[in-house]
Amino acid sequence: MAVFWKPMAAGLLLTVSLTLLGWGVEVQGGTQAKKVVSGEATVYLGQDRDIWRPIIHTVSNLSDISSIKSTFQLRTFDPEGAIFYGDTKNGDDWFVLGLKDGLPLMQFSIGGNHVSAEGGPQLNDGKWHKLEVSNQKNFVILDVDGSKGLVVGMGGPSKQTEEVQTGELRLALGGILIDKEKMMIQFDPKMDGCVREGSWLNLRAPWEVEVEELWPCYQDIIPGSFFPGTGFAVFNTSVFPVEDGKGVNIEFRGNFTLMHGTILSIRAPGQEMMLTLMADNNTQEVTLTFGSEKISMKSDDLKKLVIIFEEEMLQVLEVRAKFQGLQIKSVRNSGFLTTWRNGRIAFGGLLGEGEDNVGSQFLTGCLEMIQVMGRDLDLDLTVKHPSIVSHSCPA
Repeated sequence: MAVFWKPMAAGLLLTVSLTLLGWGVEVQGGTQAKKVVSGEATVYLGQDRDIWRPIIHTVSNLSDISSIKSTFQLRTFDPEGAIFYGDTKNGDDWFVLGLKDGLPLMQFSIGGNHVSAEGGPQLNDGKWHKLEVSNQKNFVILDVDGSKGLVVGMGGPSKQTEEVQTGELRLALGGILIDKEKMMIQFDPKMDGCVREGSWLNLRAPWEVEVEELWPCYQDIIPGSFFPGTGFAVFNTSVFPVEDGKGVNIEFRGNFTLMHGTILSIRAPGQEMMLTLMADNNTQEVTLTFGSEKISMKSDDLKKLVIIFEEEMLQVLEVRAKFQGLQIKSVRNSGFLTTWRNGRIAFGGLLGEGEDNVGSQFLTGCLEMIQVMGRDLDLDLTVKHPSIVSHSCPA
């Protein structure tokens, strides 16, 4: 895939790729010490902050740059997010590398010319991928694991590419330093992913940390949503419309023996709790409470749990390592579908009485899959506690 454009500045900026974090020290900047890190170790991109704010950034003179090739490794299950940003002329010329729908996405603006290019292999498979960004003649080339991933044509040589560059180059990891409205393709910048082993250009300047503490990357991960026991994710049930004559289907997969707390709760404002699904790793039980009805299940070999609501029937399907079982309860005049159309559904916590997203009995554990109405649920699409990791769990 190639996109052609006519640059008015050097293609050098486009060869900038990700750097990674390393050692951390503090230096005096004004009256307050600022933490800085190197560009060579591993960093988690999804930690809590303003979503467009970079995790780290650095500034270098363009005259210090001599290399035109950069490499780094990326690992994520997240299909979308910002990886790396660079600019010159205080943001007039800029470059963003990210993912969209799991594919590499490059966007840049040089001399008022705006270009975006998306393509290459799917990268959100949870494996480490080596990415290399280089400037070869009139093309910027993104290689993935040694093969061509994305090629962007620069439309012919520019006189300025042969001149010595002056001014400053700003680099940022996990966010951008310009107004997000300047980007041609909008996306959710917060990525549940890690980068490591960065080797880019020839810069050795330290990076300034934009957050109080850097979150670590887990050595091994599996796909899923990780709840550390500090908050929940809340949706309005109206975003899951129910077709006439059909019910509501909610499915969970995971190791239920390692979970503790509230997996699911459903409630309408001003009403009593309609439903809760709780895990207890002390008793090794999972309990579904629906009004006065209660269903308890042993969690020792439970792999999947499916809850199906119809107007006057509740079905609970247990899928275990060696067998599966179905429990059916008659629930006349339950009012469930009315509550569903006007209520709220929480994953990872017990809903409070009001609408202020105050909860309790939060879940600790990994839900390897959440499906509602047959579709995978992306917790990034709703209000959730910043400690929840949407796309991966520690293995």
